[in-house]
Amino acid sequence: MSLDAICLRAVLKELEPQLLGARIDKVQQPARDQVVLLLRGNLRVLINAGPNQPRIQLTKTLRDNPAQPPMFCMLLRKHLVGARILKIEQPDLERVVILTLQATSEIGEVGERRLILECMGRRSNLILLDAEGRILDCLRRVDFESSSPRRLLPGLFYHLPAPMDKLSLLTQREESLALAARGGEEEQQIDRWLLDRYIGISPLIAREIVFSAASTTDARFGALLPAQREALVEALSGLSDTVKENRFIPTILFRDGKPVDFSYRPIAQYGAETTVEPRESFSALLDEFYDMRERQELSARRGRELLHAASTARDRMARKAENLRRDYAVTQDRDILRLRGDLITANLYRMERGMSHFVTENYYEESCPSIDIPLDPLLTPQQNAAKYYKQYNKAKTAEFHLREQIEKAEAERAYLESVLQEIAQSETEQEFSEIRRELQETGYLKRSRDAKKEPKRAFAPLAFRSSAGLRILVGRNNVQNDLLTKNADKRDLWLHTQKIHGSHVLLCCEGTQPDEQSIREAAALAAWYSQAREGGNVPVDYTNVKYVKKPAGARPGKVVYDTYRTVYVTPEAPKSEEKQK
Repeated sequence: MSLDAICLRAVLKELEPQLLGARIDKVQQPARDQVVLLLRGNLRVLINAGPNQPRIQLTKTLRDNPAQPPMFCMLLRKHLVGARILKIEQPDLERVVILTLQATSEIGEVGERRLILECMGRRSNLILLDAEGRILDCLRRVDFESSSPRRLLPGLFYHLPAPMDKLSLLTQREESLALAARGGEEEQQIDRWLLDRYIGISPLIAREIVFSAASTTDARFGALLPAQREALVEALSGLSDTVKENRFIPTILFRDGKPVDFSYRPIAQYGAETTVEPRESFSALLDEFYDMRERQELSARRGRELLHAASTARDRMARKAENLRRDYAVTQDRDILRLRGDLITANLYRMERGMSHFVTENYYEESCPSIDIPLDPLLTPQQNAAKYYKQYNKAKTAEFHLREQIEKAEAERAYLESVLQEIAQSETEQEFSEIRRELQETGYLKRSRDAKKEPKRAFAPLAFRSSAGLRILVGRNNVQNDLLTKNADKRDLWLHTQKIHGSHVLLCCEGTQPDEQSIREAAALAAWYSQAREGGNVPVDYTNVKYVKKPAGARPGKVVYDTYRTVYVTPEAPKSEEKQK
């Protein structure tokens, strides 16, 4: 979610005691939409005016700065370095923050500056004003050709965005509650009605208010019982009290271990599928939420890059194999070339130079049918015969090499299919980095000359326990699959989906005979971490590690085995991963 107006108020109330009176020592602009104010006392204020995540907060996250500071950063340094923060304001419940600062000019004159953050989605902006309210500059200039009614250009007087025609729970409490008591039309959805009537309420909070009153988020006014209507008014009254008294609780919401939202109050509308956790401060919450989001987005972006590189190489290899098969099919008709050479040789006495074709009986078939042999009129009959023998020998030699090349192309295509399967099941930055390194080492990705060589860090396989307590290890990528098998006890069981790309799985037997249930559980994991995850009755081969061999010169993850047994299982998601020591 973006920072709504009430959540913004909660953040500012938290920041006030720490920022008022603080002096700005440095100004940085690590990204186009981000400005960091370094305050005396080792405080870092992040001001983000990006369209997707506008906010102001204290941050502990260190960000890299460009070698050449942007012009807007240089302007801020000129006016704000050495300035003290006098006031932090938010007009009513608008998504606007005004920092009033006492600054000293280069010639020693003390004056006032204002730094204004507008947290308004795609129209978010950061604006620096002089003492008279004129714009010195802004992060995004809005000129006279823009469709926006407000012009934001250096030299113009700044005006706040036009207030919305909505009620404020902060300054219009009685009117707000009276409107809620009257309600809307019977078929009107309540959460949408709240969004249209009250300033500062986000879609999440609108749904939560409805849920607290009607036990559902999509209730309509016509379906409310009298008691539920009263509960709706009480919920709004409670929200008004929370805002006025600044009783906020930093709250973050997780689903499947990933942050999905945050708020200034506990959220109950999602039920058990979402974990709701409090945090010690809004700044810590925002750091955690956006840092995790950025890592996820970075991983997803790198995953897309790897997916494109691997799938492009796979498709290219498939086309190469198909072209080779066509060439190979041509070599299978080479016997006609030798036959033509033999028939020309047997009929030299009947032929002359300059003939473009020669019709003769095919002595090598019982009925001796006629055959028309194309000739090169520029060659003698002996040279035409030699030409056909040469083409025959060339096709015979090509057959061997083409078969070899087809096998290599198919092996490369299979390897790239396995890489695509790795990418599909990868989630973390480290997993994507390992796959990137693998593709670089196998020549499918180029190493950047300017990039520093990343040190190889230990990267443990996934680890689980069977119901009998036996350890089950699952390789995360082809390189790890090789290490998993290489370093295993020869008596351990090795498992892999039959003729389906997937992870290598190891059932650590600890020198004992594993029970059937442990084998089936390990096989279910092998099926889950494979391309057959969505299937059923998946064949999984298993054998002792001593029977698993890696061919010389084979790509990472490639093994062969002859002695094995097969079990059919349904892919099953692991209940919990064993923590690595």
